[in-house]
Amino acid sequence: MRVRHVDGQFLIRLEAEEEAIATLRAWATEQRVGFAVFWAIGAMRRATLGYFDTTAALYRQIPVEEQVEVLSITGNVALGEDGAPIVHAHAILGRADGSLVGGHLIEGWVFPMLEVVVRVFPEPVYRRADPTTGLTLWDL
Repeated sequence: MRVRHVDGQFLIRLEAEEEAIATLRAWATEQRVGFAVFWAIGAMRRATLGYFDTTAALYRQIPVEEQVEVLSITGNVALGEDGAPIVHAHAILGRADGSLVGGHLIEGWVFPMLEVVVRVFPEPVYRRADPTTGLTLWDL
């Protein structure tokens, strides 16, 4: 991972074989990020996406076992109830035939790179368990 601070934002380039969510979580922990938004483009060797099944109150996994273009990742970082950063991201991935697959990004293995722009906000936002949905939602 390479990082550059530019005009109040961070430019982060994830390198080949880094796992995107874990790498961003480690960076957010190191930087003591309380709340941030981010977006990214690049490519991945493989990924696991999720679709939230409201009936079962869990994410159904969607394995992506091929090289894909990352057409868009958007997400945010907020703090869990334990104070640790939670990286929440959604991705649209493009396959070689031009078809798309998208969903909640559970994990994604970068190849050859992923370019991420992060904007950190001064006030933290926490996520709390929501008993109705089973999700951890912003506590506003």
